[in-house]
Amino acid sequence: MLTYFVIIPVLIAVFLFVFATNKAARVLAILFQSVFVILSLYLLWETRSGEIVVVIGDYDGFMGILLRAYTTSAVFMVLCGIIFLAVAVYSFNQSDSRTFWFLLFILQSALVGLFLTRDLFNIFVLVEVATVIVTILLMYDKKRRNMLPGLIFLMLNIVAMLLYLFGIGYIYMLTGVFDILRAGELLAYAYPGDLVIPYALIMTGIAFKCSIIPIFSFLPKVKLYPKAPSAVAAILSGVQIKTMVYMFIRMQEMFGGFSSHSLFLAVGIAASLTGVIMAICQTDIKMILAYHTMSQVGLIIIGLSAGNEYSMLGGLYHIISHATFKSALFLSAGIIVHSYGTRDVYKIRGVLRRMPVVGLVTLFAVLGITGAPLFIGSISKYFIAATVPFWLNATVVIISLGTIISFIKYAGVLFGKDPGIEGIAVKPDIWRVVPSAALGAFCLVGGIFGGFLVNFLFAADAVIDTWGYIEKALIFFASMGAGLLIYKYIVYGNATLKRIGGLNLGFRSVCASMAAFFGLMVIFVGLF
Repeated sequence: MLTYFVIIPVLIAVFLFVFATNKAARVLAILFQSVFVILSLYLLWETRSGEIVVVIGDYDGFMGILLRAYTTSAVFMVLCGIIFLAVAVYSFNQSDSRTFWFLLFILQSALVGLFLTRDLFNIFVLVEVATVIVTILLMYDKKRRNMLPGLIFLMLNIVAMLLYLFGIGYIYMLTGVFDILRAGELLAYAYPGDLVIPYALIMTGIAFKCSIIPIFSFLPKVKLYPKAPSAVAAILSGVQIKTMVYMFIRMQEMFGGFSSHSLFLAVGIAASLTGVIMAICQTDIKMILAYHTMSQVGLIIIGLSAGNEYSMLGGLYHIISHATFKSALFLSAGIIVHSYGTRDVYKIRGVLRRMPVVGLVTLFAVLGITGAPLFIGSISKYFIAATVPFWLNATVVIISLGTIISFIKYAGVLFGKDPGIEGIAVKPDIWRVVPSAALGAFCLVGGIFGGFLVNFLFAADAVIDTWGYIEKALIFFASMGAGLLIYKYIVYGNATLKRIGGLNLGFRSVCASMAAFFGLMVIFVGLF
């Protein structure tokens, strides 16, 4: 069954390349995605009885290609299926291009392969395939081609994955295998000094792909968001980057006790603060969302690196939270831009009056990302900060405050008098509204039933303390009040922040930052 999860999307891609101009073919694509979600849920249920391993090729030991499904990978596959289903419905009337639908399903096949494979070299191949496809999709709109940032994005990702390739080559030299689990077993007996270089090489590449190298790694990518189709931006932020977070988890597990959690805790904090500051400085609604991908992934890394079970669960659930509210925000932003004909957050007003459903979706997603009580983000942030030291809890509160400030600006589009700006179409397409509304509704459902979902999805036994949750709610409302004051008296109309928001770096500068990050890792891991 595991092989079919990878192969069938390729067959559907070929079918759609031939017949995508026919609406019946696109209906088939939606039906396939629905079946994929159901089968992924079934796979998740089956993993409750233990992991599932399939060996491809008539080889002994670890020489063949091994596919492995366990609880965490199955959860990621369910998430992948849901987001791709939402995007397929959203794009039903937006694109009849055979190339678009072909690339969409090939990308899904590559991402599913990454969730299942146990082979380090297969990871390299699949990530490269996914990177090429994402680059094409980001530059897909022929009327607004964004070629230069797209090529820079591609070349930087090639550099990052070359570092990863050199790292796994070093691992093969030490262990003689590419299988992740077997390599992890052998690395446990390796001399620590021999692991410094491969760990730094692999984790530098993964950190770049996760967009957690502060400021530098994300800039070329973020410049592609505004002109990219909203459906593509939703996939990139909701699934593709989460795939690399999953790779981060796998690599940390492979290196075991040698992994540096304290270093990546600091990197996660720096990435979150950087993303929040840059988001506050933006006026383009898609740029605000793009920089918050960086900040929220940094928050996920904080949870995964904090060193306790509750924070780990919070980081894992925040992956689902972020995929949900960020996909809802990108899809609804596409509808808003389509209707108003502008991406300027100060020129869009009255969305709730003009498009009530889209306005509610945006409101629910904003409440989700800011961590409002009863919404999905509040649950994941609660678990991340529930059992951490005071200083780290305070850091999470500061990051959340920055998120609130930037989304006070963003939420301004919902209220006020409609400026009467006419875009392409005032009445939104129902095919675009339905998936956006479903994701927006889950922002509330995932909060109300958050404790149950955490325990069900990750086979955990975590408990939400009522008074602890109320305390977090009170902190949220206090942060909301502080955020309103800071936005009104400091952020609004600040020309300095606008100049900071225009910060950009070239190819050489980003490569230099990657090299600096690698050097930092070598020194830190080698010494500590």
